[in-house]
Amino acid sequence: MLALGGCNKGPAADLPASQIGSQAVIDSALIPGLTRSAVSSDPRVAQYYDNADAVNTGKRLFGQYNCSGCHSNGGGGMGPSLMDDEWIYGGRLEQIHQTLVEGRPNGMPAWGGKVPDQQLWQLSAYVRSMSLPATLAAQNGATPSQTPAPVPREADDHAGWSPPPGTTNDYTTLTTGP
Repeated sequence: MLALGGCNKGPAADLPASQIGSQAVIDSALIPGLTRSAVSSDPRVAQYYDNADAVNTGKRLFGQYNCSGCHSNGGGGMGPSLMDDEWIYGGRLEQIHQTLVEGRPNGMPAWGGKVPDQQLWQLSAYVRSMSLPATLAAQNGATPSQTPAPVPREADDHAGWSPPPGTTNDYTTLTTGP
């Protein structure tokens, strides 16, 4: 007898993500043809909205953990820019936290289990703050994101990640080669 462990046929397989539970996986929708992800909400995130202390602590940690080595104070370098509105794996605090915990292919290390979870949430708040209009407007000089604004709850009031145009096949158009 062959057992398929990853076939997703458990009791939660047919439920929407919002009903699976607070610790559900936050899907990044990196599936061809899928236009947006099923995003669950993590109750731990609430304390990091409108929290200037969390953002400033995250800024300090960003420097201490040498995140600038790849992200160049948020402006991008070897790693992607954190100051625009293009989020490869989702720009909500929960999704940024998940990226920090799990890491991502092509260079982003997994920090879960190596860095305390509270610090990962604080780093997430700072990373999210970098692309806020209030943070961008406060830039003065060659070093960006030095005056981060707290992340308002409404900044993340959206369904989650959507693929950049032209990166997925919608299975309704014909794609031809050269």
